[in-house]
Order: sequence, then structure tokens, then C-alpha cells
Amino acid sequence: MASVERIRGPVRAPIEMQAHAMDNLRYIRETMARASEFTAVPGWGGIAMGVTAMIAALLANRQSSAYAWMVVWFAEGLVALGIGAVAMKRKAHAAGDTLFSAPARKFALSFAPPLVVGALLTPVLYRAGLLAVIPGMWLLMYGAGVVTGGAFSVRIVPVLGLCFMALGAAAVFCPPSYGTAFLAGGFGGLHIVFGFIIARRYGG
Repeated sequence: MASVERIRGPVRAPIEMQAHAMDNLRYIRETMARASEFTAVPGWGGIAMGVTAMIAALLANRQSSAYAWMVVWFAEGLVALGIGAVAMKRKAHAAGDTLFSAPARKFALSFAPPLVVGALLTPVLYRAGLLAVIPGMWLLMYGAGVVTGGAFSVRIVPVLGLCFMALGAAAVFCPPSYGTAFLAGGFGGLHIVFGFIIARRYGG
């Protein structure tokens, strides 16, 4: 009489090993993605920059000459850069990172050139009597820098840059009297709104 053999159940070990290996690969990919991103873009620092831009807009609107108007905005630019640098340093330090990491250098090298071009074009346009073009040009150049630098950061940063560029494009084709309002909306409003989103989603 033939013996009855017990039917063996499915072998689970290879399946479990495969799932474990997939988890490890997912973790490695996520770690590499974080290592290649500059995540120290400041949220609360962006809000502070937006607030100072709103104050600058109020002050600039009270100036009686184009030169004084530009001085106010140049001063605001220096203040904003200082706030941004300090906020980035603090956020990077809190995350155990540094502003001299490879992602930070890539961000800076991509972000800076449009700002330098904008700074060089400003006196040229002023001397040519094209003051009305300057607000739109500032927004476009800053937006371009944020988009290119944002390629090495979290996804929301390039979106911020595109919003700046859209606002700058609108400013170029609008009456000159709207220039200060566009600057307030961009450097003030957009920084505050996106700064809040970044602070909530990505911390600090």
C-alpha cells in the first residue's frame, strides 16, 4: 500500500527575503535622494524676508525720487540676503548638515548667477531711463535663480521660482506705477506664503 505524503505548504523564506531586500533598496534610494537635495531652504526665514519686503515696499512708496526708491530696495535686498543666510545656516545646523555640503554648493552656484546678472543690469537700466522695467526684471531674475537652485532642493522651491517669474512677466507689461505693488507681492507675499508652507512641511 502506497504511503500518503503530507503536502508541503508554500515556501515563504524567499518571498520574505525579497520583500526585505526591496525595503532595503527603497531605504537606500530615499537616503541617496535626501543626500542629493539641499533641504536647508528656510521656511520661517522666508517669512521674515517677506515681512521686511513689505516694510520696504511701504518705505519705497514714500520716496520722492527714483534713486531713493532704488536705495530702499537695495537695502532690503541686503537685509533679505542676511536673513536668508542666517536662517539657512541654523536650519542646516539643526539637521546636522553644513552650508558647504555638495547639495548646498550646487544650490548656491545655480542660484547666484541670475542674481548677479540682475544686479549688473539694474544700473544699466537706470541710466537708460528704463526704471519701469526694473521691478519685473528683479522678479524674473530672482525667480530664475530660485528655479535653477531649486533643482537641487525640495520640489516646492522651483514652484516658488516659477511664481516669481510669472509675477515678473506680468510686471514687465503692466503700467510703471504698479512696480512697487508687484515687488511687494513677490518678495513680500510669495515669500510669506511659501515660507509658511516650507516651515510646515519641511521644518524651520
